[in-house]
Amino acid sequence: MANVTLEVSSRQETDRRLLSAFEGKHQGAFISFETPALLFRVLTQKRWELLSAMTGAGPVTLREAARRVERDVKAVHRDAHVLLAVGILQKTDEGRLVFPFDAVRVSFVLKAA
Repeated sequence: MANVTLEVSSRQETDRRLLSAFEGKHQGAFISFETPALLFRVLTQKRWELLSAMTGAGPVTLREAARRVERDVKAVHRDAHVLLAVGILQKTDEGRLVFPFDAVRVSFVLKAA
């Protein structure tokens, strides 16, 4: 089962994980955002629904993705391109969309200022 963690992480923490990976230490799959605001700007409710529908589904066409979330193809196209641009979704050589994970964890800590 392939899992991914969507997290809010400082640049230093991301760099530390990258260096550890270069040393051969397994890090797991992470998609990091610098701030909670950025995470929530990218992962709107509709985009989260799209990810939820695509989790574990394998490659799907844009039309199939839209059918799964019961939304207009044009609207799903816009959301899919945002998720592609930030590296959350991927595109296959055949042009299908894929979220190559079976489970998603969202991780961040809210601290007092």
